[in-house]
Amino acid sequence: MLVETRGNNKLRSSKCSFFEAILNPQASFNGLWSLETIPKIDIKDIQNLSYNDLLKFVFKTIDVDSSLIDKALNSYKNFDNSDMPLNYNKISSSLFIQNLFTGPTRAFKDMAMQPFCSLLCDLSLIENKKYLILTATSGDTGPSTLEAIKNKPNIYGICMYPNNGTSDVQRRQMTTIDAKNIRVIAIDGNFDDAQNTLKTLLSSNEFRNFTTKRGFFISATNSVNFGRIAFQIIYHIHSYLYLLNNGCIKHNETINIIVPSGNFGNALGAFYAKLMGVPINKIIIATNANDVLCEFINKGVYDISSRHLIKTNSPAMDILKSSNIERVLFHLFGDIRTKELMESLEINKKYILNTEELLTIQQYFSAYSFSDNDVLNIIKDYASKNIIIDPHTANGILAYEKNKDVYKNHSTYIKSIVCSTAEWSKFATTISKALGQNLNDKDSIEFICKNYNLELHQNIAKLFNKNETNNIILKKEQIQDYIYSFLDSIKD
Repeated sequence: MLVETRGNNKLRSSKCSFFEAILNPQASFNGLWSLETIPKIDIKDIQNLSYNDLLKFVFKTIDVDSSLIDKALNSYKNFDNSDMPLNYNKISSSLFIQNLFTGPTRAFKDMAMQPFCSLLCDLSLIENKKYLILTATSGDTGPSTLEAIKNKPNIYGICMYPNNGTSDVQRRQMTTIDAKNIRVIAIDGNFDDAQNTLKTLLSSNEFRNFTTKRGFFISATNSVNFGRIAFQIIYHIHSYLYLLNNGCIKHNETINIIVPSGNFGNALGAFYAKLMGVPINKIIIATNANDVLCEFINKGVYDISSRHLIKTNSPAMDILKSSNIERVLFHLFGDIRTKELMESLEINKKYILNTEELLTIQQYFSAYSFSDNDVLNIIKDYASKNIIIDPHTANGILAYEKNKDVYKNHSTYIKSIVCSTAEWSKFATTISKALGQNLNDKDSIEFICKNYNLELHQNIAKLFNKNETNNIILKKEQIQDYIYSFLDSIKD
C-alpha cells in the first residue's frame, strides 16, 4: 500500500493501491504518495534474474502482481536490446558507467516512462475512462512521455517545458510529434514554473471540476507520480548485480551510486534500493551551478528564497525545487515533520534541518556541484580517450573524481556506478563546444559522428527533416484556459 507524505486531510482514504496512485497522484495537503513500508530483498534471491524478471520480482515485493506488468514490459521492445534495456562501460577498476539511454528518445527517462505509460494506458482502457495526462519537463520527461502516449486511445497529453530551456534536439522531440491527442506548450519561464503549474492544476478544485464535467480524469507522468519512481528502482538494483556477477565486487561489498540530479527522482530510486537492502554505501549527487541539492545535503539548508535559476550546459538539472526530496524526508522523519518542512518551503521558500536530521541525511547521501567550465573540460578529456559523454554524465564523472580525491589516502576505492542519463546526441552543441567548435545542433552532430566514428540513432536523425508544428508559447497564467480550449475541442 501507499500512504501520503504529509498525512491525511480526512477527505480521502489515507492509503491507496499502486494502481490507484498511478491514476490519481494527488495526495492530501499537496503532498505525494509513497510506500507505507519498504520491503527487504535478499541479493541471493535475485542475483541470477534477467532484467525483466528482476522488475517483476521487485514489483511483487511492493504488492504489485498483475499481468499488466508483463504487458508493460513489452515496451522494452522499442529499446536497442529488448531483454537488456541498459548497458555498462568499465572505465577503470573502480568506475563504471551505467548507460540508461538505449530507448526511443535516447534518455534515461525511457527506462521508467515506457513501461509506466503503457501501464497507464492499459488501466484507462480497463476502466473505460479518458485521462488527461499532465507533464512538466526540463528536457527528457516530455519527449519520453509523448513518445509513449502519442495516438493512444483514451489518453490526452499536455506537455509543458521552459521556453529556450532545453537543447534543440529535446525541443524537436516534442514539437515535431504529430498526434491529435497531445499538445506541447513552451512556458515563458523556467522548469520550476512548469512544475509549479502542474502541481497547481492537480490540486485545483476548479480545474478538476471542469475536467470531470467533460468526462476526463487527471494524472501526471512526472515523478510526482509514484508509478514513475517504482520503475526507476530496478536499474539501481541491477547495477549492483552487474558488478557482482562480473566479478567486480564480492557479496556484501558496498558500492557508490552517482546520480546527476535535478528533480531527485533518479536518486530517490537509488535511495529505495538502499532501503531495500542493496549494499549501497552512498548515493552521490552531482549538481551544476543550481546547487540547492548540494547545499541541502552538505548543510541541511534548503533555501530558494534568494536564488534565481541559472541556465547551464546541463539543462535537465536546471531545477531549484526538487520534488522527490519530500519522499526522502517522509521515510526518514515521518509525515508530520515532512508537512512542516514542505509548508515552510512553500511559504518561506526555505527550511532548515536540525543537526540530527542532517546527520541522518548524510548517512545516505553526499553531494558536489560543478561549473560549466568543469563540465566542458571533462568532456574534452574523455573525448581524447575516444569516450563521448553528455554534459549531465560529465557532472557525474566529476563527482566520482571529486569523491575519489576526498578519500585519496584510502588504499582502495569503493566501486562506483555513474548513471549516464542521456545519449551524447541530445547535447551535441555543448560537446562540440568542449571540442573547440562553435556549431548548431545539426552540424555538431555531424562533426562528432565524423570525428569519433559514431552512428546517429535514426530517431534523432529524422528530427531535422520534420516540421515543428506542435508548439505554442504561453505565460503560465494562460495555460489553464488553453487546456480548457483543448479539452472542449476533443470529440468522442
